[in-house]
Amino acid sequence: MRKHLSLVAVFAALVSAMPALAATNSGTRAASSADLTSGPAVRERTQVNYEKYTTRSTTKTYDQADAKNIYYTQPANRSALYKQYDSGNSASTVRTTRAETYRTELKRKYYLAHPFFQPTKGKFGSVTDLSYNMNSYDIFLTPVSGGAISDPNGKWDMSQFSIKEDFSYGITDELSILAMARFDISDYKFDWAVAPDDTMDDSGLNLFGLGMQWRFVDTNEWIATASAYYQHQQDISNNIVLDIKGGYKISSSTIYGLVRGWYLNFEGDSYGNGVNGTTEEGNDATFFMAYNTDAKNTFYVEGGLGVFSVLEEDWTLNFEAILGNYDWHNQASLKAAIGWQPNDWFALNLYGKMAVWDSADGKDLSFWQTDAVDGVFRKMGTASIDNYSEASVGLQAIFMF
Repeated sequence: MRKHLSLVAVFAALVSAMPALAATNSGTRAASSADLTSGPAVRERTQVNYEKYTTRSTTKTYDQADAKNIYYTQPANRSALYKQYDSGNSASTVRTTRAETYRTELKRKYYLAHPFFQPTKGKFGSVTDLSYNMNSYDIFLTPVSGGAISDPNGKWDMSQFSIKEDFSYGITDELSILAMARFDISDYKFDWAVAPDDTMDDSGLNLFGLGMQWRFVDTNEWIATASAYYQHQQDISNNIVLDIKGGYKISSSTIYGLVRGWYLNFEGDSYGNGVNGTTEEGNDATFFMAYNTDAKNTFYVEGGLGVFSVLEEDWTLNFEAILGNYDWHNQASLKAAIGWQPNDWFALNLYGKMAVWDSADGKDLSFWQTDAVDGVFRKMGTASIDNYSEASVGLQAIFMF
């Protein structure tokens, strides 16, 4: 009944082409995406949400010509003065004591990998993010009543290389505009236990968007930003995204919380993973596993905690823990990043992110298929999934100029 499928594109509606959307719903054509750098349907580990971080150093200053830094004090107890007596008279000269002042100087460095960074007035920010993303889970198919499947055991497997560019410009020190685009090279596979695998590959510019970011709080102790932007995911959906972060500065670290929300308007009314192709007889064929079959639009939301620390002047460390609801499943994930910034205008940030828990395990999804007998696309049964896995590693090159 199946096993006749070959390479194709994603099926986006129950009766027409439906693009696949990721488990974290970052979205690429044809299948789930595991773009964990930025969360579902939005760039992360790469949208431009960063802010300056300040370090302080104390230095000793001394300038003989600077009366502000060197002054003389007259002892209150005159008997404590050193006296020199000239022979023949009682006149004395007073020798005073000299004190040096210490001045604390503020040294500021803009850490480009900081989660609150945005370019200052008249400057540009650029985050180029190269990542490798993985997503997989086991499948067990149960046919509808009266149906039969010769090979019900399989595995969904996705691997993807992505390059994403986030570009920003500071209108003022507090307000900046954002532009973003992402190009993906993806391989998708339903790996069946007995029958030949159903595979496909896909590449293209799959995401672009525009938005604004506002840093509405920035004091010695507190910092907060709000971002809003529009994103288009090619052949999948149009999205409105809101991102709010708030942090407390202590010593050389910032502890922060974040909340992100997405409104997604799908081009079809179903989304999931699928492959299209042709049978040996040359007929069109589709296998589609649906996450949701009644979803013209939906909301996603996630929240979490993080800490950003300056290890030393050129090195930074960032940890985040995120819990999110992505319509058909919930997920907890962890992210870690280490950054190197030798100057004020360039930084490299190496990161990794993985799901540590997902409610997808044990869920039953519906699967749809082009019937090999009559060529009609219809629901063929349910698919139980298990051992859900999602991870991403990447490198960001960050500039401010």
